[in-house]
Amino acid sequence: MSGSGADAVAQGQLALWPTPMGVHRWAQAAEVNPLLARVLGSLRAMAQPGPAGFFASEDDLLERIRLPEWKDFLRFVVDSLHATVAQANRGAWPHPAPGLQVHLRGMWFQVANQGASHDVHTHGNCSWSGVYCVQVDDEPRRVADPVLGSRNGVTRFYGPYFPRLGGAHADLGNAYLQSAHLDIAPLPGQLIVFPSWLAHQAMAYRGERDRIIVSFNASVHAAQGGDRLRGYAAA
Repeated sequence: MSGSGADAVAQGQLALWPTPMGVHRWAQAAEVNPLLARVLGSLRAMAQPGPAGFFASEDDLLERIRLPEWKDFLRFVVDSLHATVAQANRGAWPHPAPGLQVHLRGMWFQVANQGASHDVHTHGNCSWSGVYCVQVDDEPRRVADPVLGSRNGVTRFYGPYFPRLGGAHADLGNAYLQSAHLDIAPLPGQLIVFPSWLAHQAMAYRGERDRIIVSFNASVHAAQGGDRLRGYAAA
């Protein structure tokens, strides 16, 4: 490989195109999650019923909930997004890093039980997405399910190499491709922030308590100037 100037690549090992994600824990979760579960349950009761064991709200929670605790939750979400996005772009942004505006483009909740799942999908018209666990069975009870076991209610993320494994060839040379997905267990108070292009699914869940999650989409913009890489203004 050869080149000059900005296109030159030094001899050595390259690790290209990583998949940045963030896992955050909300300090107020134990106190506030029961309240959120009740509020979301009330919203579900007012909506049209869905399939047995599964409910998904409209993406308008930002406009529908008016509680001081909800504002605290949104602040936690925005702060977590800011931290994850800044870390992911550490080598791409100019120095000093630009001031940011985080825009939540939609927020909704889902309730699952009785083996309900959400199939593989990605999110469009945004750069980052997230899923926050409000309620689920505790881990010993959850993984004790005789059929679902440790995958009961987990969120599964499929790496960008996954579509390349259609030929199913495996040898020592492509061992790095062979762990093509990551399962993250549900934990009340845990927020997972991930790139919106990353394929994922909510695996089947069955438990004594409903699995309740809040999901959202977000875009991130420069506080001043445009979003083009060379158009940022220092904060």
